Amino acid sequence: QVHLAESGGGSVQAGGFLRLSCDVSGNFDPMDCMGWFRQGPGKAREGVAALEHDGSRRYAASVKGRFTISRVGDNTRIYLEMYNLNPGETGIYHCAHGLEQTEKMLRYIEPRDRCGWALARGHYTHWGRGTQVTVSA
Repeated sequence: QVHLAESGGGSVQAGGFLRLSCDVSGNFDPMDCMGWFRQGPGKAREGVAALEHDGSRRYAASVKGRFTISRVGDNTRIYLEMYNLNPGETGIYHCAHGLEQTEKMLRYIEPRDRCGWALARGHYTHWGRGTQVTVSA
């Protein structure tokens, strides 16, 4: 069983900064992808950032240049640093671990592209409960 616990959410004004943390424990594969997702009120869940075992990072276009995903140790803690936040980024932020081994991914997506592909589709196996981020105007 894999357990993920997010922390670091809170309320900031537009233009502000937050750093989210995700602690990972249990029987998890440290070589598998890690991701951050968010879901705003009335919005679909959106993939924000992914981190591959070799250190490669993938970002949604809307956060590139402002958000940074990083890790400590063997993927036991993952961070998401968020600069210049705007009110449209209010929502619950979840971390996730491990790619869903779907037939489509295994058959058609190159291994080097799978973390980003899964980020865009939410195809991760293990999820945390999330931490609330509120950005006021």
